[in-house]
Amino acid sequence: MTTRLHAFEAIDNFRDYGDYATTAGRRVQPARLLRSAHHARASDADLERLRLLDIGAVVDLRRPGERRDQPSRRPDNFTGLVIEGGVDDGAEAPHIAFLKTADLTPESGRRFMENTYRTLPFDASHQDVFSRYFQALADQDRAVVIHCAAGKDRTGFLAALTHHLLGVSRDDMIEDYLLTNTAVDLAGRAPGIARKLHEMTGRLASDDAVVAFLGVEAAYLEAAFAEVEARHGSVDAYLRDALGVDTARRDRIVERLSA
Repeated sequence: MTTRLHAFEAIDNFRDYGDYATTAGRRVQPARLLRSAHHARASDADLERLRLLDIGAVVDLRRPGERRDQPSRRPDNFTGLVIEGGVDDGAEAPHIAFLKTADLTPESGRRFMENTYRTLPFDASHQDVFSRYFQALADQDRAVVIHCAAGKDRTGFLAALTHHLLGVSRDDMIEDYLLTNTAVDLAGRAPGIARKLHEMTGRLASDDAVVAFLGVEAAYLEAAFAEVEARHGSVDAYLRDALGVDTARRDRIVERLSA
């Protein structure tokens, strides 16, 4: 098991996405860029571990309804910045609607995920939170943790954007993204997840369909980057024009996070 993974009692998929070499011959600092699933079930021991990480900002990428249904737990006297957003339109989360209405097959799961990734970068609420996250990286020297519900899609895209900005190679970026499949042992958990889906929706899904929907594949992230490049010309232009990461902000982030 990779040392990037942090073992928590009740926070899934917690890991360090720093400590990679960059194309500039430097290295992203470890213990500064952290990512995970939600913290709603965090145990008291988990909260103590979070406290010891000296977190300067928590970026919660979930929709308002998700945060309301599963409110985060944080250490007592938490002093970090909390970055969250979204429009509370009362609508059901897209992935829940999919699970309730679509054919639960590996093929439909992959189509849904690729379509989700093609639109994810352009959601106004996401762009707002992404922009404030990059501002936090430019402004302070403490650890930053990003998370959504499962810590794989919204979180995975934002982590990949960060790797691009810092000059991490595409191969390392993809490898880090795919680490979710190891961190949560989807193959081992698929039967239990399928049973829970049946209880929740009354519909049956094969283990392969569960893995396709709840895991990650390189094609998902590549779909997001291809759409970004198609609409903005390059990932750098998207960072600049959609998220406000101009040259000065980019340089500050690189200096703060590179050794």
